[in-house]
Amino acid sequence: MSDKIRLASRPGFGTWQQSRLLNAWVDSLTIPEIIDRLDEGMLFTLNPDHLYHLQRNPAFAAAYSDAVMVSSDSKYVYWALGLIGRKIKCKTSGSDIVPAYYKHHANNPDVRIFFLGARPGVAQQALTRVNGIVGRDIVVGAHGPSFNFVNDEAESAAVIDMINASGATCLIVGLGAPKQEVWMHRHRHLMPGVKVYMGVGAVIDYEADAVKRAPAWMNRNGLEWVYRMVTEPRRYWRRYARTMEFFWLVLADWLGLYRPPGFPSPMTATPRSGPQTDSTPERA
Repeated sequence: MSDKIRLASRPGFGTWQQSRLLNAWVDSLTIPEIIDRLDEGMLFTLNPDHLYHLQRNPAFAAAYSDAVMVSSDSKYVYWALGLIGRKIKCKTSGSDIVPAYYKHHANNPDVRIFFLGARPGVAQQALTRVNGIVGRDIVVGAHGPSFNFVNDEAESAAVIDMINASGATCLIVGLGAPKQEVWMHRHRHLMPGVKVYMGVGAVIDYEADAVKRAPAWMNRNGLEWVYRMVTEPRRYWRRYARTMEFFWLVLADWLGLYRPPGFPSPMTATPRSGPQTDSTPERA
């Protein structure tokens, strides 16, 4: 039995591979395969910064343990898994999953989206732009909360009422990690009409056309972080400085020297979707 690669399964969707990187499991799925399976639960998008917090934040790790799917939001996650013999199909970033999701459900009136995050007014711009692309009001609500939103129970309650009143079935949250994942995990039981949750970082900014994505050639070559550092240095420099330890931890994982943190995390949790462990020997 392997603690590095396992098989996940859901009724009606067959089985697929999950690969472990440090204390997280990543689903080896293409974007169309993710969209096809994304009918309930929380989708998180793993990158080196998330892995930094997963070594230190028990609430973040608990949220990740309860995710129904985890995609590779980073070429470095994708490359690292390939390097250590646990290759997944492709990089599947949140900024690609979100437009694929709303375009896939363009003619499905049962799917209604709420955007939560970004600066005041930006989420509303994203709503207007996406509805124009789709040709119907698939985004039924949008809100840019205050900076301290996640620590303000009164504001959280007001936003939850707003989401419930909108009739949304999908909540797309762009508050940054680990805030967005922890907030969804703690409050989703209060939003019974919402079936799908996505933590997507800056994607609402992208959908509003308020922030430009890196050129395609930079994305293909894992250089999106360079573009972000150049265009928004004050926002990103701490994030990229602290994730340098990612490379050392991946090396330790490859050598069998990695040890997970003492608190529960996806590596030690019972799989949510009921995967079976793969007994096939790991390929180098």
